[in-house]
Amino acid sequence: MDIDLRATPLRIVISGTFPELHEQEASSEVRSVCQECAACENLEGIRLVSLDLMSGNPAGSGTESGVGHPSREANAARVIEARRSQTVFAPRLGRLLREHRGDGLFRLDRDTIGIADPDLMDALLRARVANAAERPTFKPVLGRPVTRTESSSLMQALASDVRRTMKQPTTQADLTGRWPGVPHDFIRRTVFGPELRRFRILVDRRLELTPKLTWAAVTAGAALVRRPASTRGLSTLARQVLAADELEERRFRMYLYRRVAAPLCFTVAALATSAVWLGAPFDDGTPNEHILNEALRLLPPSWNILRVRSPEYTGIDPRIGQEDDVLLLPLLSHRAPALWDDPEEFIPARWADLDPDTHPGYLPFGHANERCWGRHLVMPMASRLLDLVRENDLVPSPRQRKAHVGLDGLLEVADLQVVRS
Repeated sequence: MDIDLRATPLRIVISGTFPELHEQEASSEVRSVCQECAACENLEGIRLVSLDLMSGNPAGSGTESGVGHPSREANAARVIEARRSQTVFAPRLGRLLREHRGDGLFRLDRDTIGIADPDLMDALLRARVANAAERPTFKPVLGRPVTRTESSSLMQALASDVRRTMKQPTTQADLTGRWPGVPHDFIRRTVFGPELRRFRILVDRRLELTPKLTWAAVTAGAALVRRPASTRGLSTLARQVLAADELEERRFRMYLYRRVAAPLCFTVAALATSAVWLGAPFDDGTPNEHILNEALRLLPPSWNILRVRSPEYTGIDPRIGQEDDVLLLPLLSHRAPALWDDPEEFIPARWADLDPDTHPGYLPFGHANERCWGRHLVMPMASRLLDLVRENDLVPSPRQRKAHVGLDGLLEVADLQVVRS
């Protein structure tokens, strides 16, 4: 075993192979790791171990004028760098990033092609519009299609609730605790207010455990026929549900309430949590927009776009067979070395010169042809959360050395402990 000690103010890096270690620490050179021994076999042990030093610095390193203690800004930068290097992805995501970062087209399984080439992604998404089953929010409900009129009405209702929220003074709240749960609840209370319990439960994070829980909550809520004496204070979305007279229609609308209200809370919470993990404390001169764009690049909540087999696709690229579905992967194109300078680094300042609407391969809210309806609702709400993060000096707990990114629905940092600095 060769040991090369390179002392810096932040870390000592030990190079070598350590097959006896069960868990590997991700350095800047090994960012996507898994937690299962079987998935680690291909790595032939741990090739690089990064030991972060949260206190103490070699003399003259990271200090002002080479003496004394490092500045607060320098310490913050080092802590942020250490934090980013300890983002641990779920095994499947880790393998994708490890094996296919930089690949344009590759086979995922017998009948699915992975796509990360920006030009090919653009051509495939322009080839045809998404069908009903491919629309994540407005796909059919128990076989009943959601019409364009119905989806437009829901979008307008949600936009009305968000606009009302944005016009009000920022609500002060204690946002310390476990994220993304804390910001999720804050957004629910802020946007949807004192909803009836039958509606509040539809935005509960626990319903993500299984679709059966969601449908049970919808059915139970729809069966409560009696309307409240007053709808004052209820969201526009809730009032739409209560306007339905028949049980079947009310159940349909309640399910769509879940489909519309929950993603707003989930996506805003996921985005804000990623931003805090990757970059807090934020530089005073960095706009929230740049921070959010960069968080969306490294940890896009909607990390893939599925399109089922279609004859147009083979004509665009003969490597795509007639029976192949295609899975477009912003997760990979957002980190492609050919598209980004320092693709693994969290650099919000890059967005001072880049356009998120036109930069090749950047698809956090889908393709320009079918941009996600919630984009103009999510970004303002997430920015408001970052305002509160700044005002209250919120940062990840110094004790938390890793963040896990799973595959439970949206791509998000799970169980981040946030404290006041």
